[in-house]
Amino acid sequence: MTTPDFDNIVFEIEDGVATVTLNRPDKLNAMNESMRRELMAALDHTDANDDVRAVIWTGAGRGYCAGADLSGGSATFDYSANVGDGSAKPKVQRDGGGQLTLRIYESVKPIIGAINGAAVGVGVTMTLPMDVRLASTEAKFGFVFARRGIVPEACSSWFLPRVVGISRALEWTYSGRVFSAAEALDAGLVRSLHAPDELLPAARELARTFTEETSPLSVSTTRQMLWRMLGADHPMEAHKVDSRMVQELGAGPDAAEGVASFLEKRPAHFEGKPSSQLPPSMPWWDERPFE
Repeated sequence: MTTPDFDNIVFEIEDGVATVTLNRPDKLNAMNESMRRELMAALDHTDANDDVRAVIWTGAGRGYCAGADLSGGSATFDYSANVGDGSAKPKVQRDGGGQLTLRIYESVKPIIGAINGAAVGVGVTMTLPMDVRLASTEAKFGFVFARRGIVPEACSSWFLPRVVGISRALEWTYSGRVFSAAEALDAGLVRSLHAPDELLPAARELARTFTEETSPLSVSTTRQMLWRMLGADHPMEAHKVDSRMVQELGAGPDAAEGVASFLEKRPAHFEGKPSSQLPPSMPWWDERPFE
């Protein structure tokens, strides 16, 4: 597949790993609508490209993402001109950050956040549906919404308590304070801290463990199973899905290769293509409309 060109992000593929770099360094990579759309297009590309096994997101310059671009001034979050029609119950305009995090949630490929600097507002909420987050020792984080007169966005009221627990999530969102990478590590928001020049190599090494000697179909299916079971109301729901996925993947060539390589004491060579060969029962969930 042809690698796409973008204006607000840099997109690269090497050794089966795509790297997406937010690239507005003069604005600390603050997100505008063009960047948001490009990030979603990058996800479409990585899902469709079977040469991509894992994805790393990071930022150019000294910031990861300073949040929404506030150059529009006090009207930045005022959508009334777009949705008001004079009715008692005006139409709700969808939160763009939420559209992005839902798209990350739906990714077929594992996503690693390599948070190289300040991650504030949507800059941190966009990382919550990523599978693993690593951070530079110089990174800072902030769920600053209460200090801007709004509320947590980008589906973070669902993701954040699941990542760090409800009490820590409320502490951070009530205060809106910016906190250190060490505090993020202590709370489990990030997996590990790294010197700035060691962050991307560490992310790439982690991605390698996801991609070497593992079935692309297994990894993609596992990602959906674990994320979507977070909302299940009983382990029986997981048992139903587990049973279907084991049966359907177990009848395929990747499972045969996995067993054969183990018995023959050799590396496995998996050829399954997530773009077209995921288990026939996927999706087993109902898509949720925005109402």
